[in-house]
Amino acid sequence: QVQLVESGGGLVQPGGSLRLSCVGSGFTFSTYAMSWYRQAPGKEREFVGDISSTGRSSNYPASMQGRFTISRDNAKNTVYLQMNSLKPEDTAVYFCKFRNFRGNEYWGQGTQVTVSS
Repeated sequence: QVQLVESGGGLVQPGGSLRLSCVGSGFTFSTYAMSWYRQAPGKEREFVGDISSTGRSSNYPASMQGRFTISRDNAKNTVYLQMNSLKPEDTAVYFCKFRNFRGNEYWGQGTQVTVSS
C-alpha cells in the first residue's frame, strides 16, 4: 500500500524556518521524482517544487526560489522541504506527492504550516 506521511509543520514567526519531511512507503521511493505542493485556505493547490529521483536536480517556481530548498535521502525514503525567511503568506497545508509510471498520483495527508507573530 502506497503511503506518504508528512511531518514537521507547526507555528513559526515571520522570518523563521521550518523543515518538513515526507516519508514514503509501499513503493520504490528512489525511482520517482517527488514534489511538494501547498494549499492556503480558500486558494487552489500551488506547486512548491520538485526533486529528481536521484536528488541531483530540483525545480521551483520563481516565487519560491531562494527561500525553499528540496532535498531527499533515498536510504530513508524521505524527501525534505527546507523553508527559510517564512512569511505569513506561506501559511498553508503542505503536501508531498509523486506520480508513478502509470500516471497515478499519490498524495500525503498534509502538514499545517502557520506563519504568524
